[in-house]
This record gives sequence, structure tokens and C-alpha cells, in this order.
Amino acid sequence: MAHPVDLVEIWRNDLLESVHQGHAVVCDEAGEIVHAWGDPAAVIFPRSSCKMIQALPLLESGAGAHLTTEQLALSCASHQGAKIHTDRVSAWLKDLGLSDADFRCGPQVPNDKDAREELIRAGEQPCQMHNNCSGKHSGFLTLNKHIKGHADYEKVDHPVQMMGKAAFEETTQETSPTYGIDGCSAPNHACTVHGLARSMSFFASAKETGDLRQQAAVKLRNAMMTYPELVAGETRACTDLMRAMDHKVAIKTGAEGVFVAIIPSLKMGVALKIADGATRASESAITAILVKLGVLDAKHPAAIARMSPEMHNWRGIHVGFTRPSAALL
Repeated sequence: MAHPVDLVEIWRNDLLESVHQGHAVVCDEAGEIVHAWGDPAAVIFPRSSCKMIQALPLLESGAGAHLTTEQLALSCASHQGAKIHTDRVSAWLKDLGLSDADFRCGPQVPNDKDAREELIRAGEQPCQMHNNCSGKHSGFLTLNKHIKGHADYEKVDHPVQMMGKAAFEETTQETSPTYGIDGCSAPNHACTVHGLARSMSFFASAKETGDLRQQAAVKLRNAMMTYPELVAGETRACTDLMRAMDHKVAIKTGAEGVFVAIIPSLKMGVALKIADGATRASESAITAILVKLGVLDAKHPAAIARMSPEMHNWRGIHVGFTRPSAALL
């Protein structure tokens, strides 16, 4: 990865203890770079940050015409496996006439504490509905039923994934050089940081009166902003920060230090990648950029908690803090 720059600092007392480097890009409506840090041409895996792109064929095909706004939010989600998530996924499967066995995402212990402890008390194992990507996979299953595809919808050469790749390459305006298999077994196509930001600017500038793809983009971004608790969950950065911005900006994290933002009021898209994959750094960096762009109040408790959190030891003693680098600010 070429020329990352310092984005987030970790201070203990008055000594700079650690630095997280990375790349970030802000794009305007035309996909042109407005702000950049590091190398906009750095090639990355977007991981879960691109779920709204993967959901475009669900609506463009007509397969998702009957879906609710909540289901569209779940199709873009990396959820906690809480009851508010799994109950909705279960109902979605029932509507499709399918079961947990039809998923290809794999079982996952829920990150939600209540859901996890409920499974333990009942002596039960987590199922695939608890997987943080089960909403996205419900969308895949809906599209697959519509096109009458074979059961292994997660394979890279399956029509569902080929449609997703086409949407990815068309909105990033790049030919993906490679792909990896994500934690949920679906292919994840690589692009540049600029390409990912360009795609987010497409979502940000899409109009309800636009073509079919723009209409789909508007529905997906609006679903995310309307139901931030379904996109992630309580205490999660995506949920807390979307609420802090009065549901006017859609943001989405991805594994290994990726974060994106869709800002309709500015018709801008943001993408960033932390080189070492640290979530604490990606959350600080995206918060700083949202503050810089004027869509998030730096004094909001959710912004403070993510951008410049204080560090305390096990005795509750203040020992240090995180902060964005001077370059990022």
C-alpha cells in the first residue's frame, strides 16, 4: 500500500505512544477529489462498507420492490445479532419461504450481549441469522429467488454476485483488479480509495427523479439514515453517529479499518482506510472528517466518544487519549 499518512494518534501522558496511518478521500458530485490524505489510488478491500452497492441489484431488478424500509436498512447492515435484527431476518426468511439453512453466511456468536447470554442460558448454538451479514444475505436470497438462481448464491460466478460486481465497477468507475472472500463467504471486490469515495458520492447525489439506479440508491441511503439501529446496533459507531447527525448522513464501517460516508446535503462521498486495520482509528478518522465537513457537531457526545476518546485504566484512572492527526484536522 503506497504512502499512507498519519491519521490518528494515541497519547499516553505527554508521549505519543502509537500512530495509525492510512488513506482518505472526499469526493464531490462529479466524483472529483475535494480532500485527500495519503494515496487516493491505494487499492483496498472495502469489506462491509460497500453493502449498499451490493444491494443495488436487489432494487434495480425489481426483486426488492415489495421490501420495507427496515428490510432495505438490514440489507446494508453489519448488525449486532440483537433481537431487533434476528426477528426481522427470521420474518424475511419466512416471507421468502426459506429457512436458516438456505443462508451461506455461516453461524456467528452475536455481538449483542443480551442475545449472546440468552443463547448461553438456553444451551443453544448461534445460527446463521445471528451472522452480522444475514441482512445482506437475505437480500441476496430475495434476488436469487427472483432470478431463479441455484442455491449457492455466494459463489463469485453466480448471477447474484456477477450483478453485484457490475454495480460495484460501474459506481466506482473502475475495473476491479481482484477479489477476496469476505467473512460471510461472499466475494468482496477491490477498488481504490478514490473509487470507493466516488461510489459514495454517487449515492449522495442520486435523485428520486433520476434513473432506476439513482432511485435505488436513494431508497438504500434513506433506509440507512432512517434506521441506524438496524445498520449496526446500540453502542456502535455507525448507529451513534448517524443519530448524532439527525439521520441526515449515512455511514458504514467495514472490517480492517474501512469507513465510508454518504452526505446528501453536500452531494459528497467519503472513504477511508486505516493501513493497520484498527477500528479505533477508522472511527476517530471518519468522525474528524464529518466534523471537518460541517455535518457533525464536534461537541456532540457521540463525536467526542469516537474522535477523541480518553483512555482509562482498570482502576478508572485517566492515562491518555486518542486524537486525529494535525494533517487530518
